[in-house]
Amino acid sequence: MQDAPQPLPEDLDATVSLALAEDVGSGDVSAGILAPEAWAEATVVSREDTTVAGGPWFDAVFRQLDRRVVVAWLVAEGERVQAGHLLCRLSGPARALLTGERTALNFLQTLCGTANAARRYAEAIAGSSCRILDTRKTLPCLSSAQLYAVRIGGAVD
Repeated sequence: MQDAPQPLPEDLDATVSLALAEDVGSGDVSAGILAPEAWAEATVVSREDTTVAGGPWFDAVFRQLDRRVVVAWLVAEGERVQAGHLLCRLSGPARALLTGERTALNFLQTLCGTANAARRYAEAIAGSSCRILDTRKTLPCLSSAQLYAVRIGGAVD
């Protein structure tokens, strides 16, 4: 829905750091059982029709955990995809992939959902002189991330 790439919030890395601290704390016990040298690959597939939003936060999770993780996106931010569509492939240290998967997916799911809602409203008023504006009704610590997703979906802030 958006015409141009949206600027990323300045607090993106800080938001991801807070999320990792909350989710992982002092370490991931499950990941700790994996051999340090173990390498893994993963894919992310959309479970429903969606507007892709949140890739920069997804990437930042793995960048902060281990810079050797490679995320290869197969879709663009703001792209509309159908259920079952392959969004990205990851490869890197298995410990980092396991440790970051929940936090990364939480960002992706939340921001895709926000972009979807904004898109539905923007499409409903398409062709009129109205505009959909965002509000301050965002989740704590995710305000700038959700406002970014609203713009990806086609609303105005």
